[in-house]
Amino acid sequence: MATAITLPEGAPEEVITQSLVRDVDLTPFGFKGSLALITLDNGLDHTRPNTLGPQSLMALDAAITDAAARTPAAIAIIGKPFIFAAGADLSGLAFLNTREQAVAIGKLGHDVFRRLDEIGIPTFAFVNGLALGGGLEIALHCNYRTLATTAFTALPEVFLGLVPGWGGATILPKLIGPERAVQVIIGNSLNNNTMMKAKDALALGVVDAVYEPTDFLEKSVSFAARILNGAQKIERKDYSADPAWDVALSAGRTTALKKYGGAEMASPTKALELIKAAKTNSRGAGFDAEDQALADLTMSDPLRASLYAFNVIQKKRKKVEGAPKPALARKVARVGVVGAGLMASQLALLLLRNLKCPVVMTDIDQVRADKGVAWVKAELTKLVEKKRMSAESAARLALLISGSADQNVFADSDFVIEAIFEELTLKQELFKKLEKIVGPECVLATNTSSLSVQAMSEGLEHPERVVGFHFFNPVAVMPLLEIARTTHTDDATTATAVSIGKELKKTMIICKDAPGFVVNRLLTRFMGEITDAVDEGTDPQVADNAMRSIGFPMSPFELLGLVGPGVAVHVAETLHANLGPRYRISPTMQAMVKEGVKTFYLKNDDGTFSANPAALALVHKGDAPSTAEQVRLRALKALAEEARMMLDEGVVSSPAEIDLCMLMGAGWPMHLGGILPYLDREGISDSVCGQRFHAPGIASLPQ
Repeated sequence: MATAITLPEGAPEEVITQSLVRDVDLTPFGFKGSLALITLDNGLDHTRPNTLGPQSLMALDAAITDAAARTPAAIAIIGKPFIFAAGADLSGLAFLNTREQAVAIGKLGHDVFRRLDEIGIPTFAFVNGLALGGGLEIALHCNYRTLATTAFTALPEVFLGLVPGWGGATILPKLIGPERAVQVIIGNSLNNNTMMKAKDALALGVVDAVYEPTDFLEKSVSFAARILNGAQKIERKDYSADPAWDVALSAGRTTALKKYGGAEMASPTKALELIKAAKTNSRGAGFDAEDQALADLTMSDPLRASLYAFNVIQKKRKKVEGAPKPALARKVARVGVVGAGLMASQLALLLLRNLKCPVVMTDIDQVRADKGVAWVKAELTKLVEKKRMSAESAARLALLISGSADQNVFADSDFVIEAIFEELTLKQELFKKLEKIVGPECVLATNTSSLSVQAMSEGLEHPERVVGFHFFNPVAVMPLLEIARTTHTDDATTATAVSIGKELKKTMIICKDAPGFVVNRLLTRFMGEITDAVDEGTDPQVADNAMRSIGFPMSPFELLGLVGPGVAVHVAETLHANLGPRYRISPTMQAMVKEGVKTFYLKNDDGTFSANPAALALVHKGDAPSTAEQVRLRALKALAEEARMMLDEGVVSSPAEIDLCMLMGAGWPMHLGGILPYLDREGISDSVCGQRFHAPGIASLPQ
């Protein structure tokens, strides 16, 4: 029996997942006897998945005791509709203030879950829906597992700064072998939390059978009966002598180092240690090691920072701060995209796939417009080939995309977004022309990255319907959408923009129409300090790698290769003109643009990168070089100064929104908790601004 524990005072009240027991007669399935079926259910719908806090674990413990007392032939566990269990209730972890509490949480999970393997009768997990982290670990403790074809599974802990600490890091390598375990625990987790589809989980050996959801329980019970009567056997391989352990562990370490820009992070390192130990450890010894690893990580700043970042992202996905009432949003049944270049085409594809309404593109001539439409249709074909869309769906969408050289096709559009060249006068002329074409309630949006949205609306009869709608490249992948309100933008326009953003499945912030909005303003200031250091005489690779130690997956100059020097210089010039001399124009960047040199690095045949001689030849050679630490400090101090200015100016309403933007739009590492908590912990906020951005204990251990 497990020992109850209580979370510290101040922790949020747990949404308890109850464990309900009932008997299932196996006679109709060919076995004389019964199965005790435990159903996990928190009493809420699928939008609030089952989670596992201390009280939920005790409820499961009691249910296992109840089930065993019924003397069944076997015990099985299933979830509520669409959901098995989404893992540990992470909301209480940030309130643990002693290592003993952290060990107790790990031990409680082990004490409950291990009963499923040690109870003396066969146990089954009928994974009918989403199973993440601790949810999947419940299933791993069972002797057999079935999975619904529609269910996704994963062990995402490493991404959050944890390890699969309720048995996953010990059981999975023994079950499916080291290579596959490293793929699931390290590779998938660090690849933006990739989840396993049912066919993948079956192929990897994580589950034993896969069934359609329509008769999933019936088929799973039948599977259990066949196991019990001996009609079906599942062979388990002994991987203790597998020669692949060292290779698999080395591959996992390489994956982690690549993810964090060469920096060694605690969670993947500890996960790999646990996987390695699983080769020779007994289950009990492995579980004890998991308890200690979990406690070490829980009582660390990176884990608290990751939890803060995770909670900020989850909260902002659900509710956009400052958004008007959704009822004010206008219906959008037809969309226009001005431009047919790559960015405009990406926007058209995203709008088409998610809104599933007619989308019309325009450009200066029919050839260009047709090229944009052809690109969209080609991408739909690729999605079909990758089995991410049915051929029928792609065919329907292809009928909804069209192109024209005549902007009068926008006459009946409800939402028109422009993605033309970043020149203010061109955009002003465009909006004046569009205003005469579109209906009185049509929203006019701009995907500008740095220009004034308000300036674009000057001279319009209805400037209240103009809004900034800024995506990041690549549009389909980057999750952030900045919605910029001018002093004229009305609530109906903003509500419509937010409604569309939700349909596009983007994480949004509403910001003031200020130069560069949030991400580009901060990134340009940050990049400026790096390029300034180079222009002053710092070795480019020293300057570029100055931030590597904190786990950035991409260096500033690697990012420059994606953005392009031309775009970077244009944004810097815009911000220099609007925000002053702290945004300097780099002569090195100007020279790269002039000479058509697009990147600082060239990819070698073996996949590595080397400095581009053409770029090095253009470096402005100053005589005041800096060390890597000096570059790091100047860049971070500049970020602190700029963030403080942005908050004082009301660009966004809270520090958390700046953190969200940098996490979702700039790849700021999760384990740092966002940019502002990191600056707080480093003492830079106090040094530069005379105050912290967050209260002590936010995204860090209690202070």
